[in-house]
Amino acid sequence: MTSTNTELKVIGQQLPDLLLTAHHHMCAGCGEPLALRGCLESISDLGLSQRTIAVAGIGCYTSFSMTTDLDLVQALHGRAPSVATGVKRMLPDSIVYTLQGDGDMVNEGLQEVLHAAARGENITCVLLNNGVFGETGGHMTATTVLGQRTKNSLEGRDATYHGFPILIGDLIAQLEGAAYVARGSVHNAGSVARTAKMFRRAFETQMRGEGFSFVEVLTMCPTGWFIPTIEGPQYMQDTLGEVHIMGELKVDGVIHTTEELHAQNVLKAAEMEKALARGGIDA
Repeated sequence: MTSTNTELKVIGQQLPDLLLTAHHHMCAGCGEPLALRGCLESISDLGLSQRTIAVAGIGCYTSFSMTTDLDLVQALHGRAPSVATGVKRMLPDSIVYTLQGDGDMVNEGLQEVLHAAARGENITCVLLNNGVFGETGGHMTATTVLGQRTKNSLEGRDATYHGFPILIGDLIAQLEGAAYVARGSVHNAGSVARTAKMFRRAFETQMRGEGFSFVEVLTMCPTGWFIPTIEGPQYMQDTLGEVHIMGELKVDGVIHTTEELHAQNVLKAAEMEKALARGGIDA
């Protein structure tokens, strides 16, 4: 029997430079580690590792402070944009970003992020949006969509009783001080790649000193949604993804509404189906 020696080679980086370990404390199926990876890879790719300072909010993701190889400041619930504002004003040559969940940003600290955006603070705020207070067991947040089941809306969020969800990206895009606003997700490979580009564009906006930048990332939380882990990506797309529409909400001063993004996404999906029917997207 003859044998051949095949040389093995690494075809891609397995662990981002700024991530100390691939292990984390998140539940199985959580999308937040994917979002963190995309954020850190963008910082590293832009050569910003030595001048970036993170400001973490309070939530499951707070544990990332132990595995992220960046200078990091811990803020009180909802106050990360204000702390980041102080850091940036004291160290204007640094790149400053916040890492917050929807409970932290849109419930506890809505005024903080809106005022930071209105002032045009040259910082980047990152929102990990899964529509629940994951750290406390899956309670409803301000971004929970109508019909979504949570720990304190077992029959689904009801507009009459609970009010309507806040589309935070749409609100921020309307503010003059906001230079770049985007909403991505991590529920499939294509979405992960598109969200990585959003992170890059947000940090580039800050590098150019153009003002406030914002990236919202829809993430899976099967534990907080009370569903099997494997169903997380599809559930995210069918619930949060149908209301918090993904795409770039503000670029170069041009605002795109959720309705416009939805129409664009439908058109792109139709074009993709036609291309696949012809034999592939390059056919």
